[in-house]
Amino acid sequence: MKPEATASETLPLIGPDILQPDGLARFRRSGELPVKVLQFGEGNFLRGFADWMLETCNRKQLFNGAVAVTQPRPSGKTKLDQLKAQNGIYTLLVRGLREGQRLEEKETVTVLSRMIDPYGEWESFLELAEGPELEFVISNTTEAGIAYRHSEWNPREPVSSFPGKLTAFLYRRFERFSGDPGKGLIHLPCELIEQNGDRLLETVLRHADDWRLPDAFKSWVRESNRFLNTLVDRIVTGFPAEEAEGLFSEWGYADPLLVTSEPYYLWAIQAGRELEERLPLETAGLNVRWVDDLTPFRMRKVRILNGTHTLMATIGLMNGLREVREALEHPAWGPKFIQGLFDEILPGIPLDRGELLAYANETLERFRNPYIRHRLADIAMNGIAKWKVRLLPSVKAYIGATGKTPPILAESLASMIRLCLPEPHSESDDNQSQKGTPLQTRDDPLLLDLIRKTWQSPTTGDGDGAKDSARRILALTELWGEDLTELPGLADKVSGHFAKWEKSSR
Repeated sequence: MKPEATASETLPLIGPDILQPDGLARFRRSGELPVKVLQFGEGNFLRGFADWMLETCNRKQLFNGAVAVTQPRPSGKTKLDQLKAQNGIYTLLVRGLREGQRLEEKETVTVLSRMIDPYGEWESFLELAEGPELEFVISNTTEAGIAYRHSEWNPREPVSSFPGKLTAFLYRRFERFSGDPGKGLIHLPCELIEQNGDRLLETVLRHADDWRLPDAFKSWVRESNRFLNTLVDRIVTGFPAEEAEGLFSEWGYADPLLVTSEPYYLWAIQAGRELEERLPLETAGLNVRWVDDLTPFRMRKVRILNGTHTLMATIGLMNGLREVREALEHPAWGPKFIQGLFDEILPGIPLDRGELLAYANETLERFRNPYIRHRLADIAMNGIAKWKVRLLPSVKAYIGATGKTPPILAESLASMIRLCLPEPHSESDDNQSQKGTPLQTRDDPLLLDLIRKTWQSPTTGDGDGAKDSARRILALTELWGEDLTELPGLADKVSGHFAKWEKSSR
């Protein structure tokens, strides 16, 4: 018997023919607007973040520009081809909680007017650099995308890395406009690394040195282009595979590039507000901040949002929890996580208390989003490095302010170490939660090996074996960058948890 056709197979694909009158008008207008933005990245995040913002600006006739999108890696060709098939049109579904109430909003985005595959259309890609109206470059190529990778340069062949492509692109623009200072571009990298604009500039200049490009070009890159440091914050969850067919049936069209996101978003850009005239994001009512220093925004996000994520992941996995929302709403553990946030993390952040409280409460609402299933195991991946960046500063601040050890953060540290250890008397490298559910640690193999060898090495004989091993792990400067046993009371708290766990396992 032939299976029944799905909505994706029977309904028309999203495109100009199925747009409502206002959407069709915006689509036609986008095709007539000059390309002002070159976008490296065809994936979910930029389509649910920056492209949606530019669409909002265009709806209010504030920006009046279109986007040309290109993929940074060959693997992105499939999605780029889908965008071409859909004339650059796709649906954004925003779902979550706002002031405790469920929110669901559907928007059609039409701002993408050109899709160019740099691997198959290299010359067309470079020709974009000759557009006099081009002003901005936006990118999201993962944290590793800005890293330098040596590439040989042939002007007629594509460069593999994103910074390499950008260098070749800028050189074409430099030549086309004879180094005109007014034709430099504003670069807005969205990669989640500190000083992302500075890092991108350094990598571009390194390629220019490798390729022996003229000093005049390098001066033009430094002086006529602006590489801005940015901080982005929005959970973009991508294609809702389990719900898609039902949504398509309801809407009357199929959209394989449907992207979903939470309502919350923030884009902090380290630059003067004079750029608002060229990129009127705040004027459009968007939560975009032009700031002199990103440090407060980064500290707030890393310690509150990311820190609480890591707190829940470490303790939660040890106690049989699996997802963020489940952990926060658990009758026993949820209040403990909230206490850790408000009593042990927030007091150590040297920012305005009122703003911190507002951001913390907003973060908890984001964690309760019923449309997002965020796995604790994914948060715990590479947990050693994350714990050092996200929670260790809060531990130090708490000890410095009170002279005491923060008990919940200490339990998180003990749990994180415990998750890196194999089960005692077991040949398996799989960990198990306190409820017996197997867990697979995903971290740097060298760091895991260091922890496990330290744990298994002979004890000094002057105390409980588990407590002694835990102290020796805390003293590993190659692991933490410092000796954590020197922090008053921390080793006692952490080793106490190991003694308790060892006793309960007997």
